[in-house]
Amino acid sequence: MRTMGKFYSHLQSPLCKPIVVLFVLFSTVLIISQSNLNNALAQEDGQWYVGDGAKNDMYVTYKVQEQDTNAGRPFDMTIYFKEYNETGKYWVAPTFVVDQGRVFNGTLHLSDLDLTALGTSQIPPEMTEYRSAYSSSLKWLASFVSKPGQSLTAQYWGKIASIGGSPISPTGKATITTPAGTFDTTTVVWHKGVDNTVWIKDGFPYPIKAQTYADITTGNPPVQYAFELLATGQGQPKQPEGQEQIPVPPLEQRTERGTYIISLTWEPVTIKAGNNTKFGIIFYDDKKNLVTGIGYNFAVVDANGQLFYAKDNQLASDGTAIQNVVFQKPGPMTVKVLITQGAGGPSNFVESGQFDIVVQ
Repeated sequence: MRTMGKFYSHLQSPLCKPIVVLFVLFSTVLIISQSNLNNALAQEDGQWYVGDGAKNDMYVTYKVQEQDTNAGRPFDMTIYFKEYNETGKYWVAPTFVVDQGRVFNGTLHLSDLDLTALGTSQIPPEMTEYRSAYSSSLKWLASFVSKPGQSLTAQYWGKIASIGGSPISPTGKATITTPAGTFDTTTVVWHKGVDNTVWIKDGFPYPIKAQTYADITTGNPPVQYAFELLATGQGQPKQPEGQEQIPVPPLEQRTERGTYIISLTWEPVTIKAGNNTKFGIIFYDDKKNLVTGIGYNFAVVDANGQLFYAKDNQLASDGTAIQNVVFQKPGPMTVKVLITQGAGGPSNFVESGQFDIVVQ
């Protein structure tokens, strides 16, 4: 104890105080330097996950196309990170969708782990399909890179869970331009018949852009999902006013497997309740060549999904067909064309097209 007392007394002497100060300063410099080094290494490594860089009062707007939503017709989605719920560990995110002039809005609760739209989200029934599209597009990569994420320089992120599943890997850098601006990104690619690419910006919650394709064995693969950033910024975005857009012919759509392209036209161009409307249907292959001997079903449903008109077991022997329909009341309708037989015989796969129209 006497020895320790002498030691501490020695430290308190005027001669030792400068040495102690220098030691403390040197230790602090080492700690700060190590901290800076760790930060630099982390930035160089570039960890990313779905949700990385999400901040209070931030918004993003995307144009989204998803195979199972609107038969692949694009729509716009704006997500506003209004505030973070510390108790539930989720973002309160007012969200609105603009689809052909119609506006739908609700509030998503987005998990801090991977921006999953939680079951507590407050959305109307008509937004359900867009929430599903969000999960299958903007959030899709979360299966491979949830928080805390993976390195943007890693050789391998994971593998798609399907027969012959393709590895998903960062492949390099690319500068891309979207309506929101120009971004330095990392490309994440997987190959399954064709290249699928997602462009990621470190420190941004969603990928900037994506172009992916459905996994099929024959024909040209249709888009599985695609999106690009239209705008981003701070502050609550203004909700657009709904303006009904009336589709005009011709409308064209590729079928689910990409085997056929169906074109729909009608006359008169303005569809009016009580009048006859003549629909023309043309069937093409994936290279836009006319296909003969097509068997099909034709149907029209109203906005509630109720069947209004149906003709089954129809034949387009020369690749074209006509259907006449008299609508009884105005409002939105959907024309559905299901191919039941191709040139080679009965179809074993779902090949169809859906076309939204408006009766005035």
